[in-house]
Amino acid sequence: MAFNALKKLLLAGLFLSLPFQSMAWGMLGHRVVGEIAERNLSCKAKKEVKKILGSESIAMASNWADFVKSEPSYKYLDNWHYINFKSGMSQDEFTTALMADTATNIHTKLNMLVTELKKKDLPQDKKQMYLRLIIHFVGDIHQPMHTGRPEDLGGNRVKLFWFGEPTNLHRLWDSDLIESQDLSYTEYSTHLNHTTKAQRKEWMKQPVSQWLYESYLISNKIYSEVQPEQKLSYRYNYDNVETLNKQLLKGGIHLAGLLNEIFG
Repeated sequence: MAFNALKKLLLAGLFLSLPFQSMAWGMLGHRVVGEIAERNLSCKAKKEVKKILGSESIAMASNWADFVKSEPSYKYLDNWHYINFKSGMSQDEFTTALMADTATNIHTKLNMLVTELKKKDLPQDKKQMYLRLIIHFVGDIHQPMHTGRPEDLGGNRVKLFWFGEPTNLHRLWDSDLIESQDLSYTEYSTHLNHTTKAQRKEWMKQPVSQWLYESYLISNKIYSEVQPEQKLSYRYNYDNVETLNKQLLKGGIHLAGLLNEIFG
């Protein structure tokens, strides 16, 4: 009996340690995006979000889509968290690919969720689920490796070392870099949430296609700057923290703009 219990525990640990392409920003990053979004909502959007989420903040709702992965009935959501692109695409090629996109991925499903949430007669349980998914997927889009390459599962197969510990390129941008800043999500949000009115207005008007293209460009740069099995630490953090922070900030402002539009 003790052996079977130990075996189950080891298997569970192995399962949890496996890299998943659909895990983005980790809990901390998603909460930073959610907190920044909440601080930039219009009064009307705040009221409507509260009607749907109740006492649950946007930051707390932001990880629901990852939490339900252990539930088999939500397995169909796995492919909704990311979209893969081949390397070296021009902006025209990228735009053409998006315009023709009908696959099950973060692009098509986010557009669907926004359309559905705008419906006035949508049942409350659907409103809550769709809002939680939108909050999460907007965060996912701004994690550059969620627009990574299909052959390596968005960087999951690019093995690296972070301060001597084994990791991979996807997880490095999911959580390793963010957690290295050693801040709570409220501290991190306060640190980042400094934009001008003109900047907020500009970012809030940007379409989802632009968010995706910007993340794609960043992912290409990320790929070009590492080698498999490379040992990374302080220098990599120094070189990339500005990009990391801008993606978290833009994710929050973009999410606020999208929710202001939905509930405007």
